[in-house]
Amino acid sequence: MPEPILRCDDVALTYRAADHPDRTVLRGVTLAVAPGEAVSLVGRSGSGKSSLLHLAAGIAVPTAGRVLLAGHDLGSGSERERTLWRRDTVGLVFQFFHLLPHLSVAENVALPGWLGGLAGREVQARTADLLDRVGLADRAADPVGRLSGGEMQRVALCRALLRRPPLVLADEPTGSLDDTTGREVMDLLLALTRAEGGALLFVTHSRQLAAAADRTLRLVDGRLEPERTA
Repeated sequence: MPEPILRCDDVALTYRAADHPDRTVLRGVTLAVAPGEAVSLVGRSGSGKSSLLHLAAGIAVPTAGRVLLAGHDLGSGSERERTLWRRDTVGLVFQFFHLLPHLSVAENVALPGWLGGLAGREVQARTADLLDRVGLADRAADPVGRLSGGEMQRVALCRALLRRPPLVLADEPTGSLDDTTGREVMDLLLALTRAEGGALLFVTHSRQLAAAADRTLRLVDGRLEPERTA
């Protein structure tokens, strides 16, 4: 069996604040995501789904247990070290796109490459290829504000994949889209990550979209239920 790209070992996460009681959102979570695997994460609002993605990306660190990303213990380094590891290893897709309105479509896609110091020609070629694969090659120079919601999310997918990350994390990537557009975007996300050989862990409230993954994980009150094959 290949080494998991993401592994959580008995992970717990508790939020602490001086003026509020402690709030534990994850308890004893153990999971592994293999390279190239697509895994959906479902559960009611407040069950800990987004918190688990934050741990997987190194945005948060566990209160107990370990999170290993490509064999690297995310709890062992500084915030800057986690940021650099996330930049090189993870692609992030958000519900509300998080595109920069003052940049063009192509510039939004290319941004991770520029920030990561990749060669200009390499970034330009990769950007053009991804936009062509999602049907937006003719919109490359347009301001992102001229795009529909579905088109904006396609741009966000391209941006997440630009550096060929071994793991893509998507938090409700279709949550702000209508059902038809959401299904189209989800199909693209699955097809692109599989074609690139990357793994995908995505949060969704849709049973239909969850079933498109290789398997489904369900969080209930911060704990994982036994796994189901999709």
